[in-house]
Amino acid sequence: MPIFRRVLHARPWILMGFCILVAAGIYGLTQTATDSAIERLVVAGDPVAQTTRDFERVFPEGEQAILMLESPDPFSADALQGAGRLERDLNKIPQVSAHSVMTLFRHGGPPVDIGPDDAARLRAFATGTALFRRAGLVGDHYLGIALDLQVNSIAQRNRALEAIDAIVLPLGKTGHPFSAIRRVGSPWLDAWLERQTGSATRKFMPLFGAFLMALVLAVYRSWRALAAILLTLGAVVAIALGLADVFGWTNSVVSTIVPLTVMVTTTATLVYIHSRYMEPDDAPDVQEHQARALTNKFLPCTASMFATAVGFAALAVSDIRPIREMGLWTACGIIVAWVSCFTLFPALQSLLHAPMRSGALPAGNWFRVFVDVLIPMTRRYRLLLVAGALLMMLAGAAALFGIPGRFAPLRLETDALTYVDPAERVASDTRRFEKSNGLDVIDLWLRTRPGHALDPDFLHAVDLLSGQLERHPGVDAVDGPTSVLRWARYIASGTDQLPAASAEWPKLAADLEQILLTEPGARSYVDVANLESVRLTIRGRGELFGPPGAMRRFVEQTWAAQQRSDPALRDVHGTVAGKGVVSGEITERLLPTLTESFALTAGVIFFGFLLVFRSPSARLMTMIPSLFAILSVFIVMRVAAIPLNIATILIGSTVLGSTENDQVHFFYHFQEKRGGGSTATALRHAMMVAGRPILFATLINASGFLALALSDLPPMRQFGIVSASAFVLALLADFTALPAALWILSRDERVRGRTSNAPG
Repeated sequence: MPIFRRVLHARPWILMGFCILVAAGIYGLTQTATDSAIERLVVAGDPVAQTTRDFERVFPEGEQAILMLESPDPFSADALQGAGRLERDLNKIPQVSAHSVMTLFRHGGPPVDIGPDDAARLRAFATGTALFRRAGLVGDHYLGIALDLQVNSIAQRNRALEAIDAIVLPLGKTGHPFSAIRRVGSPWLDAWLERQTGSATRKFMPLFGAFLMALVLAVYRSWRALAAILLTLGAVVAIALGLADVFGWTNSVVSTIVPLTVMVTTTATLVYIHSRYMEPDDAPDVQEHQARALTNKFLPCTASMFATAVGFAALAVSDIRPIREMGLWTACGIIVAWVSCFTLFPALQSLLHAPMRSGALPAGNWFRVFVDVLIPMTRRYRLLLVAGALLMMLAGAAALFGIPGRFAPLRLETDALTYVDPAERVASDTRRFEKSNGLDVIDLWLRTRPGHALDPDFLHAVDLLSGQLERHPGVDAVDGPTSVLRWARYIASGTDQLPAASAEWPKLAADLEQILLTEPGARSYVDVANLESVRLTIRGRGELFGPPGAMRRFVEQTWAAQQRSDPALRDVHGTVAGKGVVSGEITERLLPTLTESFALTAGVIFFGFLLVFRSPSARLMTMIPSLFAILSVFIVMRVAAIPLNIATILIGSTVLGSTENDQVHFFYHFQEKRGGGSTATALRHAMMVAGRPILFATLINASGFLALALSDLPPMRQFGIVSASAFVLALLADFTALPAALWILSRDERVRGRTSNAPG
């Protein structure tokens, strides 16, 4: 208690220090970068990420997109003339290269107007091979214009997209010569995600602030208490967000969770502290009373905030970069909150003269009546309540992991398209394109000895490998060095078939060498600097291969089988790489992230609280509400068709860390009376001291996370619904399964049982 007396005496210095820290935090917040791109979700040291970086150094890429020009007859003269004009306008944009079926029809010559005769010839040219359809340049009732954005930064990409939209969007509104122009590709999706990531916090902050103000005024009836809480919250959030600049963290799809979690955790702790402060005692003055209240709440608040911080810090085991950063960022923010709750908040309480409870402030008679009914009810139905909670937990585990032969595990997804609001035009356009063209891409990086990438035998083997890959119905196209030869052969002779005889391949290798000298686009498939690498880009539909990772395994297995059977590939090293592989890795690592971080969190919390409360059996029992909430919410996810994604995968650590606050405070006050009193007396004391703060804290947590349901980001909207549901489920277990479990462990019940079984 002496330390809190010194804190209260030093309140002017505390305020001055926090003013400096808040200013530094605001500055750091303005310097924090945004990075929501899916391909950069894996941590830098990950082997898959490293391989992809090495691959992209050899085969540097900008960003690719496509425009779908829809028309009842895309090969009419009007449609072709309009497409030609649009292609010419797009090629005038800096760092943008556009090409279409007309580019190849002209053999790279200058653009010309398309007349009726040209339209007929172009129709025959475009429909005489499957190459155009496989490339997405021709489809049912549309022509495609492929766009290559040679950009090196987000700012350059956004400028290029703005220039493209300035040309395309007005043209799409006229309805002539195209019925619609659809924008397809990750550049638009990533740009939308980045905008929404930046605006998500600004959307829910006012809603949460309004709810918080209403709740604090309704509970404490004091503007001074409200001011102390709001000023503390503002300082904590500013300092916590500014830490990103210190540690090099970035805003991402899930970083919105950081300020929200820090706010609700801090608010819940402030509610516990202020509720205790409001209860008068026999202290000689207000400052002594305040020091006693802080001393009383220090251990449970410290233990509960430690639990929350550990829950998020455990996410550091994840190989998914935004999840790891978000976990560490939130944990550091909670440490800031802990310091602020026991320094800044008491200083503000004292300086603002926050009132204690008086006769004018009702003590909550309704809650006393509720407790009088609840305690005997939980004793009477203790076995039923605990058994029911355990059954719900088993059902939740089944909903998450599935039952072999009955139903599959909860669905996993990281497709960038699922992170975009389906109502967005870019999302609906991309979905429409996806119906006829697969969007899942895997690159196969083939490395041979330096100088041998254009060996005839090697190229022939690569062509046979491409054919093997294309035989799978889930593969739409395989692009590589020999597909360049197919395009050239079709333009020159009208056939896209390459000869099967090995004797023909020396000439084809020489032809490819000439093409690489004159066509820059062909160099994206051959390492022209060292002639030791080629790439195959396999595009298809991942869902036709099976569970996540199946398409990648098919490519690896097909490569391994072809390498064993073809002597020309014996010394070639093949590796899957690229953005598609990174995205697939993320999907496969989501469930391990959930289970590993949850197990680590639960273990650390258990042993940490064992040191505090010295009762392993009671500690296990008091974890029932958290486990009940976490596992039961997977039933909600299954029923609502909410998948596991980069946001909802955080539910375990988030809920375990946050809801443990309630159990810590409950059990701490339960032990205060348990030593010399009955279980009923201890339960009543715990309910009266901690019950209402638990109720208010749950309302704060649930409403704060539920504000995310208004987000335009589907994963954040789903996370908001799931987490709010979990907090409500935890509250239900706090008032039913937790006291029932303590009744089962009760010495009173064991003594009563032995007495009733004793011989008369």
